[in-house]
Amino acid sequence: MKLYRLDDYISLLRKEKLIEDIQLCGNNELLSTEIKKIAHNSKEVEKDTLYICKGLNYKPSYLEEAINNGAIIYVAESQNVTHLDFPHIVVKDIRKALAAISCMYYDFPATKINMIGLTGTKGKSTTAYYIKSILDDYMKERNLPDTAIISSIDTYDGKSCKESLITSPESIDLQEHIANSVDCHMQNLVMEVSSQALKLDRVHDIYYKVGVFLNISEDHISTIEHPDFEDYFASKLKFFDQVETACVNLDSDYIDRILESSQKCPKRITFSTKNPQADVYGYQIQKQGHNAISFRVKTPVFEEDMLLTMPGLFNVENALAAISTAIALDIPYQNIFNGLKVARASGRMESHVSKDGSIIVIVDYAHNKLSFEKLYESTKQEYPDKKIVTVFGCPGGKAQLRRRDLGRLAGIHSAISYLTAEDPGPEETVDICKEIASFVKEEHGNYKIVEDRGEAIKEAILENPNSVILITGKGNETRQKYGKKYLPCLTDTEYAKEALEEYDKKIS
Repeated sequence: MKLYRLDDYISLLRKEKLIEDIQLCGNNELLSTEIKKIAHNSKEVEKDTLYICKGLNYKPSYLEEAINNGAIIYVAESQNVTHLDFPHIVVKDIRKALAAISCMYYDFPATKINMIGLTGTKGKSTTAYYIKSILDDYMKERNLPDTAIISSIDTYDGKSCKESLITSPESIDLQEHIANSVDCHMQNLVMEVSSQALKLDRVHDIYYKVGVFLNISEDHISTIEHPDFEDYFASKLKFFDQVETACVNLDSDYIDRILESSQKCPKRITFSTKNPQADVYGYQIQKQGHNAISFRVKTPVFEEDMLLTMPGLFNVENALAAISTAIALDIPYQNIFNGLKVARASGRMESHVSKDGSIIVIVDYAHNKLSFEKLYESTKQEYPDKKIVTVFGCPGGKAQLRRRDLGRLAGIHSAISYLTAEDPGPEETVDICKEIASFVKEEHGNYKIVEDRGEAIKEAILENPNSVILITGKGNETRQKYGKKYLPCLTDTEYAKEALEEYDKKIS
């Protein structure tokens, strides 16, 4: 990896108009010093480290620790300049500074790989894996490396694959993943771009060859995320500032505003299941058997049949987004067809059926208003003769409006809802469930509070024959957040399979 000197970092920060002041405290030789490491965690600081004073819970003691551990200079906003006699750089925006410094430290890796970004309220993970599957088929045919991915499910960069805790990593971690992908000679990286990543500049200085805008609906409204919908939407629209080819869903709410914002991109491809004038138009959508969906698609370069082997009629929208991306990258039809046919997204619309066919269990990550609406709409179309049972909760300490929205939707559409733990964090599970229950009752819905998630899934399956059991919100995550700790747990799929085995034994 190329090492840059301190004066290189200063030149970059000056170019981005971020510097307010520089104090080398008489040590001008620092300018020619190569920066061996950058860090915003004081415990990770070593000799010749550039330390960035950043974080919601930042304390002056962290800077003292960084200096003791070998930092040679620190970067901070003015209020965090607490060691005046130690070399420091004062910046206007510490988050943008961290992103810019991270780009340089890893030698601007995003310029050496096709960056493909996706944002939206619903469908990012599934679409990301659809795109990865298409690109993997194309690359395999040419004996080239597969595709890197950074998603809310997991992160794979060629050197490691691990379960994700957040959708879009902090900028320093993000740049490391991109650099790892470049080191492994990967040509494409697909990543989910969250509203927080855009608002907090985690993706500052990254330019996307293709950027997908899936949809928008009220979500992530809280004191620690977005104070209102306008802040959330405006954060999402920032995405178009750094996209070459925008792929836009014409079926999204607020489409006029989205299209207006996307005009700043050099190129644009639209997709739709409702508007035949879209560049990529999906039609003749039909359910095939238990898990497959067929449809026909018209594009500027072909008009052909497609097949998905994941349930959920709404996934056709995600597939059209992936097809639009593939067209932007000049991927042939056959690779698109092959990739979509085998595409999977762990914990997204996974279907499991009891031996007698009475119970259908769907494990999905649906966790906000838009995803619940689409899930219920699709389930009613696909399984009109089954009653619907929902197992869900809401996270603690954030996105409080979900409790109202999901509670009301479950009250309207579910025969009964099992309210349970879903990363309660700083709150008590039972308190979150009681709040959700108040909105279920508003719609005259039935509910049962079962705090243990595994037990809630088990009861929902064993107590409700002739039903579709929708288990939402966690997918195949292997950890549950209590307080500040992530504790290991079985996945929703594992819980569901255990309960189905018990049910099958009872009826045999």
